[in-house]
Amino acid sequence: MTRYALGIEYDGSNFHGWETQLNGCTVQACVEAALSRVAAHPIKTICAGRTDAGVHAISQVIHFDSPVARDPTAWTLGSNTHLPPTVRVLWAQQVPEHFHARFSARSRHYRYVMLNRPIRPALLSQQLSWEYRPLDVERMGIAAAYLLGRHDFSSFRASRCQARHAVRTLHRLDVDRQGEYVRLDVVANGFLHHMVRNIAGALMTIGAGERDPHWMQTVLDARDRSLGGKTASPNGLYFAGVEYPDEYAIPRVSPPQWV
Repeated sequence: MTRYALGIEYDGSNFHGWETQLNGCTVQACVEAALSRVAAHPIKTICAGRTDAGVHAISQVIHFDSPVARDPTAWTLGSNTHLPPTVRVLWAQQVPEHFHARFSARSRHYRYVMLNRPIRPALLSQQLSWEYRPLDVERMGIAAAYLLGRHDFSSFRASRCQARHAVRTLHRLDVDRQGEYVRLDVVANGFLHHMVRNIAGALMTIGAGERDPHWMQTVLDARDRSLGGKTASPNGLYFAGVEYPDEYAIPRVSPPQWV
């Protein structure tokens, strides 16, 4: 058996998330079907971080084991031949057998992109979140600072979250504006179900002036999801990348300028 790692880009608008399900089209099912055709053998994959329905990926990382040898070009171009146009393999490489897409990761990066204007978008409506209320990014940045570090993020986890505990370390939470677009960059050692979307919803509430920035600290300390406000739309959420130890030489893909 040889272990391979791949980088995957996808538009999640018409998928029921990453993970294979009994009902509904998923990204994992499409990727495994394509890889299996290239390998002429069933392939099962493991990803760095599962994404929900409607969530996109700039650089999802997966690994799989194959009994047949293929060069990186064969895995990349061959798989793309059999994938729908909204899913693409960006790169492929052989990795040590102890590499694990999920457990070898040091941190994961999500990006949340909002169009902040009074009129709902006609273009890229499934790739952007929309907020009609004017958002004050300075207030949002002050609130974001309360979440940095190691905390119990129970107030920001979905009720269906299956994680054994809610303690995570948030390395980075940046808020910036470029014209009508407000962007959140969130980097942590791991994420809970809906964690980024719940953080985004709370920040939008603060940015719109409905809550004071210190409210974020109150919500965090409460460890109660019912106090955390709305869950932001999956539109505009991107799995942006994964950091691994240098020994694996995993490529880092920069987000496109429009994201």
